[in-house]
Amino acid sequence: RRAGAARGASSRTVEGPYGPLHEVADLETGLPLILLPEGFQYRTYTWTGDPMTNGEPTPDQHDGMGVIATHGQGDDLDVTLVRNHERARGSVIRAPSRYDPIGHGNDILPAGGTTTLKFRGRRWVSAEPSLGGTIYNCAGGTTPWGTWLSCEETVIDLTKQGGRRHGYVFEVQAEAAATTAKPLVAMGRMKHEAVAVDPASKIAYLTEDNPGNSCFYRFIPNDARGVPGSYEAGGRLQAPRVVGRPNLDLRRPGLGDVHRIEWVDIEYPDADPGSVPSKFSRAGDSGSGPYLQAVAGGAVRLSKAEGICQRDGKFYVVDSEAGVDAFGRTGHGDGAIWELDPAAGTLRAVFVAGRQIVADNIDNICVSPRGGLLLCEDGDPVTDRYGPGTRLIGITEGGASFPFAKNRVSLGAAQVSKAGKRVVPRDYRAEEWAGCCFDARGEVLFVNLQTPGITFAIWGPWERGSL
Repeated sequence: RRAGAARGASSRTVEGPYGPLHEVADLETGLPLILLPEGFQYRTYTWTGDPMTNGEPTPDQHDGMGVIATHGQGDDLDVTLVRNHERARGSVIRAPSRYDPIGHGNDILPAGGTTTLKFRGRRWVSAEPSLGGTIYNCAGGTTPWGTWLSCEETVIDLTKQGGRRHGYVFEVQAEAAATTAKPLVAMGRMKHEAVAVDPASKIAYLTEDNPGNSCFYRFIPNDARGVPGSYEAGGRLQAPRVVGRPNLDLRRPGLGDVHRIEWVDIEYPDADPGSVPSKFSRAGDSGSGPYLQAVAGGAVRLSKAEGICQRDGKFYVVDSEAGVDAFGRTGHGDGAIWELDPAAGTLRAVFVAGRQIVADNIDNICVSPRGGLLLCEDGDPVTDRYGPGTRLIGITEGGASFPFAKNRVSLGAAQVSKAGKRVVPRDYRAEEWAGCCFDARGEVLFVNLQTPGITFAIWGPWERGSL
């Protein structure tokens, strides 16, 4: 806390409670894809191109993911997950519900959306499409009522081509056929990243991934019953402002920095930048319609807001490029985590990478049922004692980091052929981790490698640490 003394301080890296990492073979393909601590195992599923339950090939660009239902435990553990696919325009995801059916051929259809996965015991069971006709479904978040909020990270407008405007959040039901594909317009039109919902108030907290013009928001629903479809009734969108310090730049935090915040209303959540009333426009400002209104109201400025999760009424917001780079440029660093405490009205920097070895371009974040925070890297293939590769990073109670898993996916043609996969043989060690999440019992960690598109289920002696 001692914010003044901590100014400019950053976090450190430690060995971690699970011990050193070792090469571990996939129980499904036999391939040594990742490094894990002793005692951990994993099984992969629905690589890009693998057939889903309906016979369609699995879409690529595996991204945000969440567990929406957990039943049983051990051999009877039964889990339902929804997975995003951060795709642009191409072959459509043939889900029962689609938002934008533009186009006369698959090559120009909005190709993003979601797939729903089933996992039982320690084996994968099924995968099916659950939302289509969207674009760049990046991250999102689960709801306390057992659905998934999928976020479009784009503001492309296809109305001139006969399509629809994009840049929205969509709710995906546990049963794909029940998904309405209705955009939740009141949650804002922007380059959405992730969502976390307060189980008590049903207020949703959202991040905006627009480098240099980024903020986070809260959505206060008109219908706070907390049931599937309740967000369709609309609500109020707001952005945070530091009390007494309007437009405070938070892109260069120090570990322990604390700020008191209040909230600014976003009057026109669906506005394009060009249609925002002039009273919200200031010379030199750019960004989404909601961001321009936030800035005009004195809201904070982040570098690149990405993952968000909640634990015990507090929310953890990732700014993936907070800090400075080797050239001293603010907002080009390795990332930070802000702890938002709505009850206290405070924002506190609980993790500041400072150096690539501590964490590099952190992105998605999740919390385990044991209380530990886990981060996905989306940066360079960090070279540490285990060689080059992106990592899954655990965070200690003291704000230090430790490597929990290391991406070692480098595939030759013979390996791809023997495993029966349809991905391109090459080195994937620089690719992004995404979609980390635990089942409600904390038995299994689920996570994606975005490219070539692989979903992992990881389990082992979690009790040795906080993850």
